[in-house]
Amino acid sequence: MSVNILAIESSCDDTSCAVISDGFLLSNVIASQKVHEAYGGVVPELASRAHQQNIIPVVHEALRQSGLSKEDLSAIAFTRGPGLMGSLLVGTSFAKGFSLALGKPLVDVNHLQGHVMAHFIQVKGEESNLPNFPFLCLLVSGGNSQIILVKSYKDMEVLGQTIDDAAGEAFDKCAKVMGLPYPGGPVIDRLAKEGNPKAFALNKPQVPGYDYSFSGLKTSFLYLLRDELKVNPNFVEERKCDLCASLQYTVVEILMAKLRKAVKDLGIKEVAVAGGVSANSALRAAFEDHGRRYGWKIHIPKFSYTTDNAAMVAIAAYFKYQDGDFCDISLPPFSRVTI
Repeated sequence: MSVNILAIESSCDDTSCAVISDGFLLSNVIASQKVHEAYGGVVPELASRAHQQNIIPVVHEALRQSGLSKEDLSAIAFTRGPGLMGSLLVGTSFAKGFSLALGKPLVDVNHLQGHVMAHFIQVKGEESNLPNFPFLCLLVSGGNSQIILVKSYKDMEVLGQTIDDAAGEAFDKCAKVMGLPYPGGPVIDRLAKEGNPKAFALNKPQVPGYDYSFSGLKTSFLYLLRDELKVNPNFVEERKCDLCASLQYTVVEILMAKLRKAVKDLGIKEVAVAGGVSANSALRAAFEDHGRRYGWKIHIPKFSYTTDNAAMVAIAAYFKYQDGDFCDISLPPFSRVTI
């Protein structure tokens, strides 16, 4: 009998539902929220309200696309955390109610582990390049920058992480001071293609071990703009592409330097990247380059699996389901946690 899992992701501002059958993805529906663009960042209260509006249509559409009925489901999975508490409560409450109504077991998924497990999503008829355990994963997003040693689907160790700001946050904050729209990361990526990555030298913090820091980079970028605008009020507009290229180059250099160190120290050459920033073209190119230069076996996710999505929750839940690792309905969501 097939194992069919419906999964819900609502950790931030995307409402998503996916259905998998025996480990193969049948549907992955995402409803994004445009309301936050006017505020230059995600507004938690608006996010939770939008989730309430979106969740039923998204679940309905995911089931329709999958070709399964709710009675065919083996379990209901959901992101339990970390994330915005109001957003998590919407997904958690719906999943619990759906589980009770159908009499199906509940599976909770750690959002960060879900990003890592996105590399195990398979679609019938499509070639799969699944990682072998153990492997290293660089998880980079708006809220996280981590190097993770992945020993198995349920055994992951954070080797290093940001001690202040995440790489994605650095992109968004620097984009904001340049007057670019939110989210800033994709805009910087687009403009950087037309700029000189060596135009401006930006701060590269020296942090011990495998940890990251991006606050100093943000500060040096802000001071650069401040000083240059005193001389030329049109500086940002005239050098926007060079600024984006230099910022992107520096962020990628910082990320890859620590990852190279981890690969060398541990002797593990199977390396993956995950999270929203893994959609960045310069970071993806750096992975391709390192694969060629250092003999790494690299794993880069499809663009559709880089941002928050329920497919990654579904595949993580599939492995937990096989182990009988279910969630008690009394367990609440959590806003902060490590892997």
